[in-house]
Amino acid sequence: MSSGALEQVHRAKLARNSLWVCFLLLGMVSMGWVPRIPEIKDAIGLSNGAFGFVLIGSTFGSITGAQLAGRMIHTFGSQRTIFVGVFIMPAGLAGMALSTNAVALFLTLYTMGLGYALIDMCYNFQGTVVEKILGRRHMSSFHAMWSTGAFVTTVIGGVITRHVSPRANLIAIAAVALVAYLIAAYYLLPSSIDGHKGEEEHDAKIPLFGKSVMPLWLLGVGLLASLVGEGAASDWGAILLRDEMGYEKGVYASAFASFALAMIASRFLGDRALDYFGPARVVKLGGFFGGSIWGIAMAIAIPLSSSHPIPALIIVNLGFIAAGLGIGPMFPAFILAASKTPGIAPAVAISRVGVIGIAGFFFGPTITGAISQLTNLSIGMIYPVAMLILSGYLSRGIKKVTP
Repeated sequence: MSSGALEQVHRAKLARNSLWVCFLLLGMVSMGWVPRIPEIKDAIGLSNGAFGFVLIGSTFGSITGAQLAGRMIHTFGSQRTIFVGVFIMPAGLAGMALSTNAVALFLTLYTMGLGYALIDMCYNFQGTVVEKILGRRHMSSFHAMWSTGAFVTTVIGGVITRHVSPRANLIAIAAVALVAYLIAAYYLLPSSIDGHKGEEEHDAKIPLFGKSVMPLWLLGVGLLASLVGEGAASDWGAILLRDEMGYEKGVYASAFASFALAMIASRFLGDRALDYFGPARVVKLGGFFGGSIWGIAMAIAIPLSSSHPIPALIIVNLGFIAAGLGIGPMFPAFILAASKTPGIAPAVAISRVGVIGIAGFFFGPTITGAISQLTNLSIGMIYPVAMLILSGYLSRGIKKVTP
């Protein structure tokens, strides 16, 4: 092996270790404000409807950031783009702590979403390059670290709410995040060896629709469908157990905990599964079996809860565990497939699929809520279950680009 190749391997190993830390930080920072949402909402004096509208700011910011990230990475390299995002995201988080009205909160959420998407797309791009250089899968474990960070920070945030004000909490997270991001980014692959231009000529500017981008739409809708399931499990799991099944505080949180821990486990095991079964089969099995078991478990447990609450609680949590195990490796699988789309720059392909998928994560729970408003939450949860099964069906999009 030449000295240049050895240097690439050395830098890839450093980047791999840094990415584990980077994804952990990203999960912690992006979810760090979630336990303070009720206090921020009350401090500004927003109704539920007004606050729901304000939250769309982060959606628009994330979509903008994901769209910009592909072009920026392809033009300037991922590490340089990261150094832009690591200043924007903490600024948005600190701004949220200082917001005194709805407009300011909307703009700071937009800023945070923009920075988050820039960083997230860069980390995912770096992950695909690290795998290519080292010849070994790591993407699923990177996302496991994100899930771990998100889970830990929501638990810690809930514990400290009685002792630390939201302003002090969020400003401290923003300051620590900025320093930690900068240190971690230093060890990522530099633009000179991250392969952002690719060895072959690729299209950096692609149309929104058309035959050339149809593979990206298949992958993007598949990712969207999986993220609808993830968002619904996170946002509606506890409400389902409380309102539809009658469980008390402390018990109804078990749905999200079961789902989150199962997703973390499946992501840590996901690299081996992706190698053994292949990305398309992992997504297919996760969607079909995870979605089916989740739906069947809820169909049995919800009516059973009125007469046999303990067996019903076990059954419904088994369903959420199945959903977490199925969804866990899907994001890495779709992103890896996007990076291999023929004729399109990997960074641009990853960002396009990411833009489509983000819509599912943010808008999916809203659609579940709308269906529940018209009927009830038991029926509303059919939507994320069906979308998870659809994600399994759209695994054929992965097979088209990674046979």
